[in-house]
Amino acid sequence: MSDAPGAAAPASLPLQAPLQPPQQPPQQPPQQPPQQPFELSPSKPLLDPTTYLALAALYADYAAALDAGDWDRWPEFFTDDCSYRLQPRENFDRGLPLATLSFESKGMLKDRAYGVKETLFHDPYYQRHVIGLPRVLKVEGRDVLCEANYAVFRTKPSEPTQVFNVGRYLDTVRSTREGLRFAAKLCVFDSELIPNAIIYPI
Repeated sequence: MSDAPGAAAPASLPLQAPLQPPQQPPQQPPQQPPQQPFELSPSKPLLDPTTYLALAALYADYAAALDAGDWDRWPEFFTDDCSYRLQPRENFDRGLPLATLSFESKGMLKDRAYGVKETLFHDPYYQRHVIGLPRVLKVEGRDVLCEANYAVFRTKPSEPTQVFNVGRYLDTVRSTREGLRFAAKLCVFDSELIPNAIIYPI
């Protein structure tokens, strides 16, 4: 049925906006507890990077000198009152003092270096050292107590290369005016047997 002539059209109602869910306040990330400073164990303190690089360089230079047969340079890696000992692991583990080689000063190392060059009769051979990165065990004043695994390969002319001596260094490295030097070096080799003899320093 049509509307009567002249009747006013009904007003259109405005569309009602859809209801919006109430806005939640932005969630804050969970509060993290304040980070505590990293504490080093007093029994195994770390060295600063510069000192550790100098320590690693000491071992690298030591190996390079021995592999080059620079026997006169060998004692210069040590302090004047140093000790150098070569000991089988069996004796070390049992607390026995007997060592294959034992020197108690730089002067004795110089005597050994002279003997290697001039007086010890032996079949010459080449050495090649492979030394792992030193592991710092303790720092006491100017001394760093550390250990490093080593392997020494021996090559005689016209013969295949052989594994000659394998073990670990237990060292005391001292800071001196000339740089880092070995105050004590204990070479603990794993095997109880030595092929022929040990002439050159390990």
